[in-house]
Amino acid sequence: MITRLLSALGAVGIARVLMMPDVDGIAHRVRRAVDLRPPPGQAWPEVVFLDMSIECVPDDTVHAVEGMVAAGAGAIVVLGGDGTNRLVASVCGDTPILPLSTGTNNVFPRVREATIAGLAAGLVAAGRVPSAETLFRNKVLQVEVNGESRGPALVDAAIASDRWIGSRAVWRPESLRQLFVTFAEADAIGLSSIAGLLRPVSRQATHGLRVDLEPPETAAATLLAPIAPGLIAPVGVSRVEEVFPGKAQTVQISQGVIALDGEREIEFVPSDRVVIRLDNDGPLTIDIDWVMARAAREGLLTGQSSPNFGEK
Repeated sequence: MITRLLSALGAVGIARVLMMPDVDGIAHRVRRAVDLRPPPGQAWPEVVFLDMSIECVPDDTVHAVEGMVAAGAGAIVVLGGDGTNRLVASVCGDTPILPLSTGTNNVFPRVREATIAGLAAGLVAAGRVPSAETLFRNKVLQVEVNGESRGPALVDAAIASDRWIGSRAVWRPESLRQLFVTFAEADAIGLSSIAGLLRPVSRQATHGLRVDLEPPETAAATLLAPIAPGLIAPVGVSRVEEVFPGKAQTVQISQGVIALDGEREIEFVPSDRVVIRLDNDGPLTIDIDWVMARAAREGLLTGQSSPNFGEK
């Protein structure tokens, strides 16, 4: 995926790419590919690896993005899932991101071919397409505990009755008590699928949803939801309501954990005050379809404006 991105970025004139180092061998393989030079007819940008230590913790991603933003990156391509994109979104500011889905259980990043994604990211970074048309401002859920921000959620924030974080992934739907979503798609996988199968909400809608939940054995209604790859489970539902930006939402239980984008992150006790707010001022993402449509309309990849090939 990375070498395809490099080919596309070079094709639209990007001269320099910053990349995060790692200890899993990806950076090493990219270095080898760069040393071997691109295939004939391809011109890759210079690849510069960020000068940073790797501790194999989430803050590695945060520090890498901070370095890219400080260096003036025109766009950031994110290879990862909902959790990785949440970390990027927490510090990227108004630098647009292009999320490419890797791994499993992803809702925020889409599955797209890396070559086309690279063309779109390069055209945006080079300023060759208008941002008003090709960038999309996302919703987020802001979570506060005792007035302190505990990070945004890009897709969902789930309240569970568990007393500790333990395994981060949420596998036991019977412990879920509330679910807040920024958007919900009927064909999604993960916790947001619960809302998506009840009342779909688009990414473009100004509102989100709150779903009140209870154990399936006591619920008035149950729903079969794909809450994880290969795991379709009954979920008890008691209420569904729209939520709007700025209005504070409080949790219904006094003690438990909060899962952000499917991973348990926050523990709270009766003395804590937990507030969740929908915010329309989330990260900017690159709309690949709009960028490529603009490129076709303006002849950005043909060397001339408004080409008339085949027209009479």
